[in-house]
This record gives sequence, structure tokens and C-alpha cells, in this order.
Amino acid sequence: MSIRAWSAIVATVVTTTVLAVAPQAVARAAQPTPIAVDVHGPASGDARPYADDLRRWARDTWRSLEAMTPASTGLPADSVDGDLSLASRSGHTSPTNIGGYLWSVLAMRDVGVVADAEARDRVATTVATLETMERHAGSGMFYNWYDPATGAKLTSWPGETTVVNPFLSTVDNGWLAAALRMVERAFLESDPELAVRARAVYDAMDFGVFFDRQGKQPLLPAGTNRGGFWDAEPEDQASCPANAYNGGGATLWYTCHHYDTTVSESRIATYPGIANGQIPASGFFGTFRTIPAGCDWSWQEQQPSGGDRSYDGLTVFEGAYGYGGMRFVPSWGGSMFEALMPALLVPEEEWGPDSWGLNHPITVAVQEKHGLDAGYGYWGFSPASDPRGGYAEYGVDLAGMRPDGYSSDQERTDQDVPYGECGATGRGSAPDPAFGDGVVTPHAAFLALRFDAAGTVSNLRGIESGLHAYGPGGFFDAVAVRSGTIAERYLSLDQSMVLAAIGNALAGDALRGYFADKDMEAALRPLMAQQVFSAAWAPRPADPAAAPEPGQGGGALGTTVLAASGSDRSAALSAAIPAACVVVIAGGLLLLTRRRARQRG
Repeated sequence: MSIRAWSAIVATVVTTTVLAVAPQAVARAAQPTPIAVDVHGPASGDARPYADDLRRWARDTWRSLEAMTPASTGLPADSVDGDLSLASRSGHTSPTNIGGYLWSVLAMRDVGVVADAEARDRVATTVATLETMERHAGSGMFYNWYDPATGAKLTSWPGETTVVNPFLSTVDNGWLAAALRMVERAFLESDPELAVRARAVYDAMDFGVFFDRQGKQPLLPAGTNRGGFWDAEPEDQASCPANAYNGGGATLWYTCHHYDTTVSESRIATYPGIANGQIPASGFFGTFRTIPAGCDWSWQEQQPSGGDRSYDGLTVFEGAYGYGGMRFVPSWGGSMFEALMPALLVPEEEWGPDSWGLNHPITVAVQEKHGLDAGYGYWGFSPASDPRGGYAEYGVDLAGMRPDGYSSDQERTDQDVPYGECGATGRGSAPDPAFGDGVVTPHAAFLALRFDAAGTVSNLRGIESGLHAYGPGGFFDAVAVRSGTIAERYLSLDQSMVLAAIGNALAGDALRGYFADKDMEAALRPLMAQQVFSAAWAPRPADPAAAPEPGQGGGALGTTVLAASGSDRSAALSAAIPAACVVVIAGGLLLLTRRRARQRG
């Protein structure tokens, strides 16, 4: 099923205000700024020299979340216009938005932007509203769309007659659950009653309802999460009915896709599920690093390098893609938030030094190098407001498995490289295209702060002063770097990512400490410590063991970085399930709920 097939879930187009940019600003925007990127090793994540900039950006960004959030409910609207007018608040919110607001309050309290008493009152208001909101009785999960002014579940879009089929999203509930866990820890000593109330809402959420233990046999035998479910058969939507996976007995109408890629924001739902005992530990390993490397899988963006590795008796293909001599585990779309958003709350690179510890900083370097290679002068590619209006998926095409990729520019330029020695028809048509009007989104740069502080701040300073993509609520959501066209709008989720990154940088990773407590660490750290990705920095010039470049092949037909080749396994899987079917099931439509949530305005 393609992502386009989901358009009816939220069929709308956002009208995005475009900021009029002075001619001299456009001229400056056309002059790329230098990007320094080292493909041979990690940069410094020390943000202390940039504290003044970060505090100023935090204060301004917080104003946008204040403007989005009614004081009576504590539920942030999905978006607000660039002038922060209350009349421009969107009429809907989601569990992800609510979770992001909660951790933003904590972050701003910890860095001194919000006073302790105000932070307590704001969080208490939100928790009180959550306690009254309608949830799915069989799992305690929240629906995906609510009215931020009342907390009522939406069954039609505000101001329209369009029907909303109430949906329960795996990943959106994951973000809200994470925030509730953080609230408990943040107020455990100062307001134990509030901590207990937040924990009670969290404890009622059963992530086992999303986990399909049968998964995709034989591709993913450990099982994996579905994208979510409806508790009644949806109108005009494809669904796969099944008994509730948590044993509730009722029939639920699940999405027919799974969240089946490792580098995905959806892992934030797997983590609490494992810690709570609702998802088996084997589920941690049971997703695709890449699709297998054989010629039958030549629809994917690159041919991966790698080989098989076993974890607790489960064999997985540890594949990787290449870019600029580096090897990395790709996401589905090649965007920053898929790869790095969970690291705002979970010390993945510390707990998994041989997996996330390599992949996260390399992902940042890939984004930086793409900004350099494309001639943009800026970087930070992730789904965001389209400067021309609406919403669009941006990313680094070669850094995602999706065959048509998330493009990095307005022209939707496709970079297509050969698929090894397979001779795949139509492959290699555009190995080195000319890129157009690149679109960067500041939240994607902030996600990189802990992995390259100097590069991130330099990039953001340029976006602010060179591209003028800054307003009363901080950085505007996106900007096209050559035309200088700006999406003059604020999205609550993007702003909450900005504040989480700043909060961690200025308050000693306090947000991570709230979520990744001893119980979470005991459940997840041993799993992450086992995992070894095929990621690697580009060899120094004196090192002859260079990583394969995109299109040079890998896996069974190229460099094998692990002892076992994946060729036999790929062949067996190909025989079991036609490769064409994987176009439907691979990737899991990772951005379904987030993208559609953000198309409303």
C-alpha cells in the first residue's frame, strides 16, 4: 500500500502563509554558506560555547507553544500562524503534540525560561484534561484527533463535514506515554500527587495491543508493531481485522502495514512496551535494518552491504547503505526525525555504542554532506511545511529505503543510482542530478545538536540571519534556500523537538533522565549493547578498506562487513514472498500519522 493510499485519513491541504522576503535577503539566500563536514569521524557535541544563542532561541520558541495552547485545557493546537495570533490556532491536536508540549514545559522549567510554579500548573492542567478524554477501553490508548479547546474526540474536521474515522496510532501514543513517564519522574519529589496521576494514565496504556507477534513470516519472525488500529471498521480505508493483539477479545481493524524498519521514530512505542512487559524483548531486534541485498529486492534505493548476525537465536540481516564513503543504516524516507527524534529522550548512542553510537552521528554527517553536495549551503531535511503551501516530506533521497525517496528540494529531484551488478531495469538513471531549491527545516538541525554542536549552531545562525527564517516564535517551520521562500508557520511537534534539544543541551540531559530511568535502562540497555550495525565512518585516505559508494553494490554482491553473507537468506526469502509485495509492506508507512496530523491547519 502506498502512502498516497492513506490520503483519505486526513484529506486536506494546509494553506501556508508565505513570508515576503526582501530582494537583498533572497540574494543572500542564493549564496551558499560554507559547510564543514568530516566524513571520517564524529564531531563534538559540546554545546556550552553556544549557550547564549540556545537560550535566546528557547525563549522565542516557547512563545509559539504558549500561543498554541489554551490555558483551560493545556492541549496544544497542531499549528499557529507566524504572527502567533490566537485566531490562527488549528482546531485539532494529537497525542504526539500533547506529549511534546509536556516535555517542552519540563525543558523550559529546567533551563529557567518557565518558573517552577507555572510549569507545575501547566502540566497539572494537561494531565487533568487527559484524565477526562475519551480513550479506547480495551487498551487505554488515546485516539489520534482531539479538539484542543475542549479535549473532545474529533469525529469530523473542525469547520467541515469530512468524517474522521477515529484512529489509534502506535507512534503517537508512544510519544504521549514517554511524556507521561517523564512527568512522573520530574515531579516525584516536588509534587508526588501529580506524579502519581501522570503514572496512572501511563499505566493504563497497553502497547501489546499494537504488537503483531506473527509479524511478517518469514521476513520478520520476531513480530513487529502495526501502524495502529480503528475500533470500528473505517469508511473508505483499507484495514485488516483481527482479534486485539493484547488479548482483549474484541475485533479491531488494524492498518495493513507494519512499522518494520529499525531506523524509525516508531521505536519510541517499542521501548515502553518492552519495559512494561507488553512487547517481548525479541521485538527489539525484529525489524529491517535494510531490505535484503539480493537482486530480487532491487526496488529499494540502494543495494545494501552487510551480512547476517544472530541475537538471542534470531538471525537478522545487518545491512547498510553508503554515502560519501560512510556506511549507515537508513530510515524509510531519509529524514532526520525518523533517525534522531527518539534520541531526544533515550541515550541510544550510549547504550548501543556499536549501533546507534555510530549511526546517529553518521546520519548527521550524511545530511551535512548532502547540503554541501547539492550546493544548498544549509542542511536539515525532514518532513515540514512546504514553503509554497501545504506540507511535504523532505529528506536525503539516498539515505532512505523508499524507492521514490523523500526529496530535498522543491523540484522533487530524484537521485537514482545503479543497483550493483543486478542490471535492474531503469536503475542508475540519475546518479548525479542537479538539485534545485532545497528546503531545510530548523527542527532537523536541532536534532543534530548533540552530535555536531558547532555545525548545528553555524547552520542555524545562517538560517536565521542569512535566510531570515525567524519570527516572534523562533525559527519558522521551513525555508527554501535558493528562492528564500519561507513557510511562516509554527508546528507544535517541530517546536517541541527544538525545545527538547535545547533543554538537553543546557540542563545536562534532564529530559533523557526523566524518561530513561533505572527500569527503562534495565530493560533496554542490554538489548542495545548486543546490537552491532554495519555502520562505519569513511576510512581515512591511508586506509585502503574504503566503504562502497552508492550504486557500487554490497551485501551478497559487494563488500560483506560481517562474517556471514546474506545471499542465501535473501534467496530463500525471495522464494517465500514475491519481491513486488515488499513494496507494499516494507517501510511501514512511517510518517502516516505524523504527516497527516501536520497537514491539518
